[in-house]
Amino acid sequence: MTVSDRSKQSRKIDFFGFLVERFPLDKMNIKHMLEHKEVPVHKMSWGYYTGGLTMFFFMIQVVTGLFLLFYYQPTVSDANLSVEYITKYVSAGALIRNMHAWSASGMILSAVVHLITAFAMKSFEKPRELTWILGVVLLVITFTFGFTGYLLPWNQIAVNATKVGLQSVEDVGQYLPGLLHDVPRILRETFQGEASVGQSTLGRFYALHVVLLPLALVLLLAGHLLQVQLHGMSEGVDMKAAKTERFFPVFLFKDLTLWGVFFFILFTLSICIPFESFLPYPLLAPYDALGATPAGIKPEWYFFFVYYPLELLPFWVIILLSGMVGAILVLTPWIFAGTSRKVLGFIASLVSVYLIVMTVFGEQIYHLLKH
Repeated sequence: MTVSDRSKQSRKIDFFGFLVERFPLDKMNIKHMLEHKEVPVHKMSWGYYTGGLTMFFFMIQVVTGLFLLFYYQPTVSDANLSVEYITKYVSAGALIRNMHAWSASGMILSAVVHLITAFAMKSFEKPRELTWILGVVLLVITFTFGFTGYLLPWNQIAVNATKVGLQSVEDVGQYLPGLLHDVPRILRETFQGEASVGQSTLGRFYALHVVLLPLALVLLLAGHLLQVQLHGMSEGVDMKAAKTERFFPVFLFKDLTLWGVFFFILFTLSICIPFESFLPYPLLAPYDALGATPAGIKPEWYFFFVYYPLELLPFWVIILLSGMVGAILVLTPWIFAGTSRKVLGFIASLVSVYLIVMTVFGEQIYHLLKH
């Protein structure tokens, strides 16, 4: 056997060992994943509930989305009118639509908090690498839900914002080498479907939003939850927790209780405060190809962390930074393998401060630096 053959055989053994450790067959049973599972109790234990809360908001999205499907018409001529009809004339239509909008924001916020707390608690360390990577992909899908759903009401702001977003995707190509140069253009043409944002775009965004993305999320979420159940909750702190509690029924009961509390909050918000009341423009104004883009428009709040830097910095800087952040997120289990939770907590705090500042004060910072 040559040195090359030995090297190939060694790599095969290492890969097989990696899979066996991440998918231990002896732990794939109810007794291990439910009856014997213990959850550490410590000062960061609240972080364990953020993942379940994200799943709760996704379930609300699915249920309310199904109700909206009964009346929504995915055509450029009827989309806006159907949304208006749901809001004004369908029994509880405004409530369902508000719950869908509020829970979308709740899902994205919970997913971001879940990722940050998982990072701070070092929930990515061996053998939980796949749990982390699947979580990162799920977060990307969650943001994509927000982008595709934004177009569906087919109003002036949604169509113009989608045009800008798709053009930004194509603009990335000028900074990519070789054959990669054409990939962003192909992606933009694929999702747009025609020369300009129109019926093909709406149809494709609709298919993505209500079929493809939910299917992808459910499949990846199943893998994510399987990994969590197989390997249990991470310790979360550097010192081993002095106390634990049973996952079933103690932790699960607390999780469901939290869901009940947030359902009450969501239901109350949806009845009392229409989601549109926070928007500085008439959301129900239908798209007019000859009309002017409304002044002062901006994306949903969960894109502010990248929107305001885009307004302030050269596009290539944002592309470079985004690529670096994406690579770091995927490679986190290996980059930060030897990092203490104290340092990880400090990094997570800095990221949290940046996200909060850009979300709450991004507009003020933009005007301060531009004028």
